[in-house]
Amino acid sequence: MSDEDPRHHQGLQQDLRVMMARAGRRQVLRWMAGASLIPWLGCGDDDDPTPDPSGCSRIPEETAGPYPADGSNGPNVLQQSGIVRSDIRASFGNTRTVAEGVLTTVTLTLVDVNDACAPLAGRAVYLWHCDNSGEYSLYGAGITNENYLRGVQETNSQGQVTFTSIFPACYSGRWPHIHFEVYPDLASATSSANKLVTSQLALPEAACDEVYATSGYSQSVANFQRVSLATDNVFSDGSSTQVATVTGSVADGYVVTLVVGIPG
Repeated sequence: MSDEDPRHHQGLQQDLRVMMARAGRRQVLRWMAGASLIPWLGCGDDDDPTPDPSGCSRIPEETAGPYPADGSNGPNVLQQSGIVRSDIRASFGNTRTVAEGVLTTVTLTLVDVNDACAPLAGRAVYLWHCDNSGEYSLYGAGITNENYLRGVQETNSQGQVTFTSIFPACYSGRWPHIHFEVYPDLASATSSANKLVTSQLALPEAACDEVYATSGYSQSVANFQRVSLATDNVFSDGSSTQVATVTGSVADGYVVTLVVGIPG
């Protein structure tokens, strides 16, 4: 672009629009989530008040599965003191068992699909997933007294929550995934009856291949070879808004990011 082009000095918002035209809005939103830049997108600016017609996509409603521990089918970890936390690797309460596995940080950015992708602050997110052997705390054999890999966080002014965890296994019949529920606020995040949204994020193939080649994940290798996004019973109807962006390595840990579009 030449210096004479009037768009040359229009700043970050113009740069983001150019990036969206070239790479696609969804990919740019995922990058923005990791960089805490969602609020810069807005609906327009002083020079261009026209709303962005592409909007952001609403994440599909998905099953919570058989192991939510949200009070819907037995255990309710949401009512236990200590569930509001960012590091979910260890159990809390009567045990301090730490789930083993490759270090993984998960950041979700909640945006309003009805308000030009504006960040949603003050919502509560309950996130949970299986351990490196494919079992869920509070349900799996020998771990019904554990509550690791479960936690609640309140979204900040950028609409973000961040959890420190491990990379989940691939168990038979399912693509590697992470569950989450969204609640209006922390006060209401005590029972599944109050949730606004239930969904799941999918982990990309390349990162799964790297992790499952390490010790502790050996049983995931064969399971992963037998499943695909197209055959998974949750993601088979489309996963474009649910496949997270993952950066990092086994040695340094992984960073998982996803923009979650929901009605505000």
